[in-house]
Amino acid sequence: MHKHKHDGQNGSVVVEFALVLPVLLMIVFGIIEFSIALYDKTVITNASREAARAGIVLRSPKLSTSDIKKVATDYCGSNLISFGADPSLQVNVTTVGKAAFGTPLTVTVAYDYQGLALGSPLSALSSPITLSATTIMNNE
Repeated sequence: MHKHKHDGQNGSVVVEFALVLPVLLMIVFGIIEFSIALYDKTVITNASREAARAGIVLRSPKLSTSDIKKVATDYCGSNLISFGADPSLQVNVTTVGKAAFGTPLTVTVAYDYQGLALGSPLSALSSPITLSATTIMNNE
């Protein structure tokens, strides 16, 4: 009978794999969660920019505050990755004066990030993860 050098290591390989697998899965899911959060941050930044741009362009009559909010909400509704959940958006529109030429218009979009797998446990351990973006443009 000839014994192989690796016969006694089969069990230790399985144990090592069982110890390393959860760490590897957490790293992979962490990368995915971070990527989705970064994408959603980009979407709400673009939504605030699109809404501000729609609100400042030279037109008669100017868009109302609710119309500007709808631009941001529609943009987020079609682009956010929310995994079937209704995205909880807060859109605030602030203008100085009567939207005269050169006065600033501020659009802020905030979104409570839910996440794929780690978002809910992280929210339970800390306060909810809120992504927000603000755009300020001057009226034309």
